[in-house]
Amino acid sequence: MKTVLKSKQFIFPCIATIGLAMGIWASVSAQTQSQPAPPSFTRVKNPAEFKLQGKGEPSVLNQSEEPPGNRRAIIGSDDRIPMTSRKYPWSAVGKIEGVGDDGNYSCTGTLIAEDVVLTNAHCVVNPDTRKVSKAIAFLPNLINGVVRDQDDVAYATSVYYGTDFKQGTLEDYVDDWAVLKLDKPIGKKYGYLGWKSLPSSTLVGDTQRFALVGYSGDFPNPKKKGYEGLTAGESMTAGVHLECSILRQKDSLFYHNCDTTGGASGGAIITYIEGKYYIVALHSGWNKVNGLVLNRAVEMSRLDEWVRQNQ
Repeated sequence: MKTVLKSKQFIFPCIATIGLAMGIWASVSAQTQSQPAPPSFTRVKNPAEFKLQGKGEPSVLNQSEEPPGNRRAIIGSDDRIPMTSRKYPWSAVGKIEGVGDDGNYSCTGTLIAEDVVLTNAHCVVNPDTRKVSKAIAFLPNLINGVVRDQDDVAYATSVYYGTDFKQGTLEDYVDDWAVLKLDKPIGKKYGYLGWKSLPSSTLVGDTQRFALVGYSGDFPNPKKKGYEGLTAGESMTAGVHLECSILRQKDSLFYHNCDTTGGASGGAIITYIEGKYYIVALHSGWNKVNGLVLNRAVEMSRLDEWVRQNQ
């Protein structure tokens, strides 16, 4: 049976004027640095520890089919809009803040089980030094520097990463994925997405069927019109590009046109399939393809392969 992708079924983020009642954290980064326990970055051989039984099925948490609200205009050629929804599936996406030898960094991650987050390997391992991070925190559904409850901030206790960048070439990025085991099952509250490994014939083309959410380091700019309420500043609210496309497959990587910059690494490319939300690729960075600069993504078959081999 052919898989049908429907972009029109996305639950679009509401971007009406933002007046968050929770207040803004004085410093998310400060909390991340002071509280996390160093995770054990083990090369786990049994994926059962991550409760990934190969099904890749999502939760369905407070899912709504409401149409978009006050959708704002595009600024220039940037198609990202602020992801300000607390509803599923957007609630399953969060910001990763890590501590490495070279200081602090941030990425994006997505819950794929009650206590498991999917992100990039390069958000766990420094590709240049091949050293792993000292600590990692996951801030679910961070909006304007605020999570629903500070107790929901979770910390990685163990990690499996698909590559340690040993070759130092683009080939390493074919397996640029990692799963983080968290110290609490926050997916019960925030929900989690499934994943599907689909053929390129289904995914590739100017289809405008996908969405990418990421905590880019340049977004949002509170000085821009319409963003004035996002006072926490850049990387403290995710940007989402709705209705973008996977344009091609080359050398076991996908290439897409979803708008994103540094900090959005590990962001899930998602779509709607038969009433549920699935990750179909994992944003990994960018490089030139036939002289063109394109964003690349990891195929979900790489995660499936690991699960199958270790069942």
